[in-house]
Amino acid sequence: MIQPSNRKRDSACRPQATTGGGRPRRRRMEKFASLFLTAVLLPAFAVATVGSYALAVWIYQMMAGPPGPPTR
Repeated sequence: MIQPSNRKRDSACRPQATTGGGRPRRRRMEKFASLFLTAVLLPAFAVATVGSYALAVWIYQMMAGPPGPPTR
């Protein structure tokens, strides 16, 4: 039985001498990703959440009237 060649898989798993194994680049990309998440995405999600809640309250108050005791 002929076995398939594992050359491609083996070369992908082995660190490459020209790039230093890719470790510094990977660490830099992880730092960039974590900073991007904390500085850009999380504040954007917070603003979107508060904004969508405010829009829902505003639409509800347009239909049901402002909060407070009923007028006489």
